[in-house]
Amino acid sequence: MSAISTPIFDIPVHRITGEGISLADYRGKVLLIVNVASKCGLTPQYDALEKLYTRFQDSGLVVLGFPANDFAGQEPGSNDEIQTFCKSTFGVNFPMFQKIVVTGPDTHPLYKALIEAHPKATATNPGAFRAKLETYAPANPEPGVLWNFEKFLIDRNGNVAARFSPEVTPDDPIVVAAIEAALAA
Repeated sequence: MSAISTPIFDIPVHRITGEGISLADYRGKVLLIVNVASKCGLTPQYDALEKLYTRFQDSGLVVLGFPANDFAGQEPGSNDEIQTFCKSTFGVNFPMFQKIVVTGPDTHPLYKALIEAHPKATATNPGAFRAKLETYAPANPEPGVLWNFEKFLIDRNGNVAARFSPEVTPDDPIVVAAIEAALAA
């Protein structure tokens, strides 16, 4: 478990509808923070994210989706278009936020804090997904976010409990076990 130097609950964000908030609204919850994209080969993970949210919501899990257009232009839409797509295609009910930057010098403060706290993601086949991406587009160098649908699990105290590479699906047993452990703590 890794502490975040900037308390996660103090970082300002904007709901996808534009209202500014802080993550303090989620204090005491277990969070799964995911950078999402609508036109990615991994976009079907929205379905598994929504199922996780539905399954564990009453126990205290909140999935938070942060659209980002950092990888091969795979999230080109406006916030309204993203919200409509997520709701109509995958029935997304978990909180969605405005599009942010998760790589490079303009990385959103939330992602700077998450990456600093947990620089390495758990992968099912380390290096294989990165190698596959290199045939498509340049992958972001470590410790940065590798691609769309990287997942950060945050415990009830705001610490990063785990980080999962994009190819690790939300319903993978290692993700589910980590969520269950965070909820039980």
